[in-house]
Amino acid sequence: MNGIPVLHAKGKSLAEAYENALVELYHNGGKVKTQYDKEGDPESIDATMNITIESPLTDPMIHKAFPGGITDLREYVYEMDGLKDNWVKNIDNERDTRWEYTYSQRLKDYGKIKITESCNDSVFDDGNIINQIEFIVDRLVKQPYSRSAQAITWIPTLDLECYDPPCLQSMWFRITENDGKRYLNSNIRFRSNDAWGAYFMNSFGFTMFIKSQVLDKIVEKSGLPLEMGRINWQADSWHIYGKDIQQFKERLYYRLGSTSFEDRVYSFYDSDIQEMYKECEPEILKKIKDNSERMKKEYGS
Repeated sequence: MNGIPVLHAKGKSLAEAYENALVELYHNGGKVKTQYDKEGDPESIDATMNITIESPLTDPMIHKAFPGGITDLREYVYEMDGLKDNWVKNIDNERDTRWEYTYSQRLKDYGKIKITESCNDSVFDDGNIINQIEFIVDRLVKQPYSRSAQAITWIPTLDLECYDPPCLQSMWFRITENDGKRYLNSNIRFRSNDAWGAYFMNSFGFTMFIKSQVLDKIVEKSGLPLEMGRINWQADSWHIYGKDIQQFKERLYYRLGSTSFEDRVYSFYDSDIQEMYKECEPEILKKIKDNSERMKKEYGS
C-alpha cells in the first residue's frame, strides 16, 4: 500500500476494542519515524485507525495491560469534567509554562483561550465564548435526528503553529431508535493518538464524559429514556512509539496465547474496582486543589 495503512477494529466493550485494535495495528500498521524519537529508538507502528466500541458502558471495561491504574482513570475523568481547566496558561505571564488547553475548556468554553507566546505571539479574539456541549444537548433534545450536533477543538489562528495543539479534533452525536429504544451514537476524531500510552485512558474518560455531560443531560431535559450507543473512534495517526513496542509485547501481546480474555481484563462495575475508584477520589481532589493553589501563587491566576 502506498501511504499510511487504514485499519479497522471493533469490540463490544472498551477493553475488547482496545485489545483488538492494538493487535490489528501491530500486525498491519506501517513503520514511521516521529519527531520524538531518540537515537536508537525503533520506528513507530502507525496507521489511520477506525475503532468501533459497540457497547461502551458494558463490562469488561478495563484492560489490565493499559499503562496506568484505577487512580489514573479517575483523575482523567475529573480532568474531562473540567477540574483542571485553570491549569491552562495565562497569556499575560511570559513565565507561564502551563498547558496550552484542556479538552473540557475547548468543548465548553470554545473561544476562551488566547494564543500564547509559543504560538507565534498572536492573540485570538475570545469575545464570543461558546459552550458546544450545551448546544449539542439542546439540539438533540429538539431534533434527535439532527446531523449537526458537533463540537470541535481546533482554532486555526492558534493551533496551526502552536507547539502542542489539541489531539482531539471533533465529537459528533446523533440519536437513533431500534426496537423501541433510543440510542446516543458518538463519533470521536483524533488527529494523533498514542495507541499504547494514552488511548485507553482517552477512551474511558470520553465514555464517562459522554455519559455524564451529554447523555444524562439529554435525558434530564427531554424526560425520555436514552441508552449509550456505539462510539466510533477515528484517529488519523494511531501509533505505538518505537520505545513502547517491547512493553506492549510483554504486557499484552505475548499473553494472548497463554491467558484467557477474562484474565486480561477487569469489570469496572465489580465491587472491588468500584471501591478503589471511589476511595482514591479525596486524594485526587486534594492533589488538584493543591496544584491549582500553587499555580495561582506562581502565575497569578
